[in-house]
Amino acid sequence: MAKKVDIIAALREQVANFKAEANVETVGTVLSVGDGVARVSGLTNAKAQEMLDFNGVTGIALNLEEEVIGAIILGESTNIKEGDTVRSTGRILSIPVGDDIVGRVVDSLGNPVDGKGAITATKQMPVEKVAPGVMTRQGVSVPLQTGIKAIDALIPIGRGQRELIIGDRQTGKTAIAIDTILNQKGLGVKCVYVAIGQKESKIAQLRARLEKAGAMEYTTIVLAGASDPASMLYVAPYAGCAIAEYFMEKGEDVLIVYDDLSKHAWAYREISLLLRRPPGREAYPGDVFYLHSRLLERSARVNQEHGGGSITALPIIETQGGDVSAYIPTNVISITDGQIYLESDLFYRGQRPALNVGLSVSRVGSAAQTKAMKNVAKTLKVDLAQFRELEAFSQFATDLDEATKKQIERGRRAMELMKQKQYAPLPFFEQAVVIFALNNGYLDVIPVVDILRFEDELLTYMRGTGSSTLKSIETSKDVSAEAKDELNRHITTFISLFQKS
Repeated sequence: MAKKVDIIAALREQVANFKAEANVETVGTVLSVGDGVARVSGLTNAKAQEMLDFNGVTGIALNLEEEVIGAIILGESTNIKEGDTVRSTGRILSIPVGDDIVGRVVDSLGNPVDGKGAITATKQMPVEKVAPGVMTRQGVSVPLQTGIKAIDALIPIGRGQRELIIGDRQTGKTAIAIDTILNQKGLGVKCVYVAIGQKESKIAQLRARLEKAGAMEYTTIVLAGASDPASMLYVAPYAGCAIAEYFMEKGEDVLIVYDDLSKHAWAYREISLLLRRPPGREAYPGDVFYLHSRLLERSARVNQEHGGGSITALPIIETQGGDVSAYIPTNVISITDGQIYLESDLFYRGQRPALNVGLSVSRVGSAAQTKAMKNVAKTLKVDLAQFRELEAFSQFATDLDEATKKQIERGRRAMELMKQKQYAPLPFFEQAVVIFALNNGYLDVIPVVDILRFEDELLTYMRGTGSSTLKSIETSKDVSAEAKDELNRHITTFISLFQKS
């Protein structure tokens, strides 16, 4: 009898404590699927950019119509078929980020693809985010050294700037971006390289090059390969920017390279046409300008109240036949703070980097230069632009005055000095030395063919005999009157040795 009472008491207790819990799920049905795009019914409360679950495959709601949703599928869509159930997650598209992501290769969703195991995520960062407002920003005044003489001297880039690299295919656009990443070693700048539609073999070579130089220690590669769906190519730059924002919010400086936004625009055009959005000029949708402006506006240098970090963007755009007035190039030029224009003709003539000084510009200008570089390179851009004009004129003129001949000879030496080997960035204080030698006429006695050999041997000499002078320029970031006297003495001594050799 006592046992029966115990059972009744236990049953009463369970009934008293019973709570009905309803597990509510918002589900829809796939109406059609194909080419990485699905049309879904039943998800009337879905938000724009919301993540959807297609039986384990992530999708994003893009087209919100009255009865039907147009979604893109981030991944393999072959196992998704008509009639399948789709679940709403209630979360806007975001990726997991953490300090462990540095040195890794990840896809557009933050998943590692380098075979080195899982990444410890400490935070979920939204892929799309409103750019920092005017009051949270501060002016661009700290230089971001690229290590490339032609850029640091003529088109300086500052932390928080957006500087476009533009030119035809195979003119050295990626090479400039990679050299800039290599030059950040020891400067406390995290780097994010976003590969959009690139061959995976090329990215494997790039990663090996960065590892060899020790640059993967501060670099993350976001890879959306050429074989990936257009949806992954579309998300990749926003995912890369989210990773950069994670470090910027911690007060760090970040460099992000988008290689390249032409392929990004092509991927978005493909998605938009599949979603049956109305096509505009060149079949791009009407919001293709907003596609890149909302991405690039997220690059900024925020003030100390908001951490004092920065994101510097180097977007890359590929032109066709040197046409910078095409639709996508003009859009991105109007968004960025200047452009580095690489010219095919210069590249084929052996001028590398193939920088067109006349069409390249930095809207931040010398505000983002060290005093040392500002001191030695202030007239160099004008001199080079005038040289190109005089060179063209001299082809038709038979008799030139001495001053013009001298200017053309100086210009030829300056153009030769602007050449630089790939993967060999120079620190600003060494750049300042060689440009000082040029401006003060020391190279006028050196044959043009020997200029690069002269530069190499001069820097080797300065690293030994003139190391104290280099150290003073590096420390003060300026070429003082005393440093100029020492440079004059060292270069004069070196020239006498060089001419004997």
